[in-house]
Amino acid sequence: MECARLTRYGLLSVTGEHARAFLHAQLTKDIENLPPDRATLAGWCSAKGRLLASLLVIPAAQGFLLQLARDLAPGVARKLSMFVLRAKVRIADVSESWAQVGVWGDGATGPADANAISRQGNIITVHVGGARYLVLGPAHEVALAATTGEALWTLQEIRAGRPLITAATQDKFVPQMVNFDELGAVDFRKGCYPGQEIVARAQYRGQVKRRMVSAHAPAGLELRPGQEFKGGTVIDVAPAENGSELLAVMPV
Repeated sequence: MECARLTRYGLLSVTGEHARAFLHAQLTKDIENLPPDRATLAGWCSAKGRLLASLLVIPAAQGFLLQLARDLAPGVARKLSMFVLRAKVRIADVSESWAQVGVWGDGATGPADANAISRQGNIITVHVGGARYLVLGPAHEVALAATTGEALWTLQEIRAGRPLITAATQDKFVPQMVNFDELGAVDFRKGCYPGQEIVARAQYRGQVKRRMVSAHAPAGLELRPGQEFKGGTVIDVAPAENGSELLAVMPV
């Protein structure tokens, strides 16, 4: 079993009487009907249908936790708060006070079903796929010790085809370009959300001309998110045997 402290992710807390309805109106996924024991991938889009953040939405005490890129957390918290208006919703950036740990491999245990959640006190475990689990909770309560570096967790996420939108790739792609439709992160039957009309038009009129694919880069080629690569754009990259592995949005 491998454990890695995850520092590239931030975490927002969304609580209050209207938290569920608020997120349902903002995100690409049906949050109104999200069970309390299930997490889901979702996106938050601009009015032009471009992803401002990729999110893992986790039901939690009195609301939800939103996992996203650490470099986006402060700005997303601030911008989301602008839409609260008179709703009874509180949005807080808890990236510093909560710890996140990736656990995977032989001996890793947690809820059996993909996206299922288990709780032990304040500690939440999410099955993110395969034998991979996200463990998160207040920093002083998460006792798992790291056995390896975070890059290996990033590599697992890349191989699973799970993109992370960061500051370098923010506001560049409609959800389908990073395969959010195939990952179940977009609900095309729910009500309106920012950019919904454009996202739906791209889906039903076949206007998605770029898609995310996995690729291998040879040793010595330095790549980073947002960088152009063989006519495409790098989404995520991690060291691997004989070079690096990456996710990139390429022309179809």
